[in-house]
Amino acid sequence: MRTARLRTVHPVLWAGWAALAAGAVLCVIGWYGVSGERYAERQLPYLASCTIPGAALIVAGAVLLAHGRGALAAARVEELYGLLVTEPVEEGGSGQAVTSPLAVSGELLMVPGGTLWHRADCPLVAGKAEAVPVDAKVLAGGELGPCPICEPSEETD
Repeated sequence: MRTARLRTVHPVLWAGWAALAAGAVLCVIGWYGVSGERYAERQLPYLASCTIPGAALIVAGAVLLAHGRGALAAARVEELYGLLVTEPVEEGGSGQAVTSPLAVSGELLMVPGGTLWHRADCPLVAGKAEAVPVDAKVLAGGELGPCPICEPSEETD
């Protein structure tokens, strides 16, 4: 279940690798041409036509690779977040999948030493033996923040 964004990242990575390869080839050709000439005025055309554009292509390829890998990582995080927060629920006869939140419980839990409070059916605390009910004093003191996944409210307790 890959998103459309994951499919659009791969061309950026391929373009980065192609630019790196082309830049390396141009740099090698420029070096070979410069090394065969004795006089500087005969070396300049190789520098101008091969080595400098080759170096620019290497830099462009590195930037494309960095951007592509960052976008790929961001797309994977978004996909995982979507899988964690929502669960597909089949609707009657339309064949369309409707998403509903995973956590709807009214009971609030916290993990000792943690920084968040959760609904009891939140995927982050569900099944954890160390999760304990949230004390009203802790909520009032502001020591814990609400979980961004299950989005509990103080009124649910």
